[in-house]
This record gives sequence, C-alpha cells and structure tokens, in this order.
Amino acid sequence: MYHFDYVSKKEAAPYKAKLIELLNKVQDNVRDKFTFQFTFIGSSSRNMITFDPTTNVGFDFDVNITVNDDEENYSPEEIRMVLHSALSRFMTAYGYNKCEQSKRVITIKAVDPWKARINHSCDLAIVHEGSSGQQYIRFNKERKHFSWEFQTQPYKELESRADYLKENEYWNEVLKVYRDKKNFNNNPEKHSRSLYAETINECFMRHYK
Repeated sequence: MYHFDYVSKKEAAPYKAKLIELLNKVQDNVRDKFTFQFTFIGSSSRNMITFDPTTNVGFDFDVNITVNDDEENYSPEEIRMVLHSALSRFMTAYGYNKCEQSKRVITIKAVDPWKARINHSCDLAIVHEGSSGQQYIRFNKERKHFSWEFQTQPYKELESRADYLKENEYWNEVLKVYRDKKNFNNNPEKHSRSLYAETINECFMRHYK
C-alpha cells in the first residue's frame, strides 16, 4: 500500500507553469514540421494531482498533444521522435533530466540525482481528434513499431461523466475512490490517467440515473 494524498493547486502551480513554458518552446522548435496544441487532462486539469512522500515516484501531470497533420505528411514514428527530440533538447532548462518512450506516452521526469528520487513527471500522449473518435500514437516496444490506435473510451465522454459527478455533488466520492486506487495500485504499467478513467467510470455507473 502507498500513502498518496493530494497536492494543492498552489503547490503544483510553479511546476505547471514551467511545463507550459517548456511545451511552448517545443511548439516553436517543431513549427517548421508541424504545429500542435496541448491540453492538461484528467487529474492535472481537476486539481487531483497526488503525491506519496514515502516513495521516489513524485507527482505527475497528464497532457494531450494534438498534432496538426491532417494531410499525414509524417508517420506516427516521425511525430513521436520529432517531439521526443525537441523535449530532450530543451527539458533540462526547465528541471527535467529524463525523457522516455512508453506504450501510450512520452514521459519526462525531474529526477533529484542526490536523493535518487523523482520530484515530478509528465505523461504526454500524442492524439488526433477525428470523426470516428480520438486516436493516440502507440509504441510497441517488442516490435519497435509506432501506430495510430483508437482510444478505448473517448476523452469527451469521460469528461462529460466527470462533469455529471461534479454537478450532482458526488465529487468527494470521486476524490476518495481515486486516492484509494492510487494507494492500492500494484501495476507499474497502470498510470494516473488509467486510474482516473476507472474512477470516473465506476462512480458514474454507480450514480447515473
């Protein structure tokens, strides 16, 4: 069991501001290839960032990067590698010293080398909004292959469910369930955005009329 609790908006604000500066720098750097917008999602957008002081995990942000490449001039691999390269180039000036490719996201981490612990991190998913739903760039590590894949649940549907729970005064329950999921999660491959989605869906199905 972990000991996660919530990070206040005031505590998270300076880190979020630095992250926005970094992403603006990346936007300028890749502009000759493609443009993109970014959005803080899930726990990052609803002041539900958690932190466990007894671990070296730190707290994390979740961001969707929407790339403007409607003519498909770039392959999924090229898009992820261009963004990975730009993030790696500029991140140290903003406190990040690790940039990793995982299945669903690019993760940047601010690691304290003296204490060998992660201060905070950010998971960046590269997405595309189409008429058939939202897709993201998936990395198959075994095959070293990148591809566009559909999200299992549309982001807009998830957020509409979250809005319903907040409007109907079930949000304290959401906060408790999400924190419990974080504290009892034993799967290192299950990140905050997945636990957030599980929480919203479970609470919504329990209360929706």
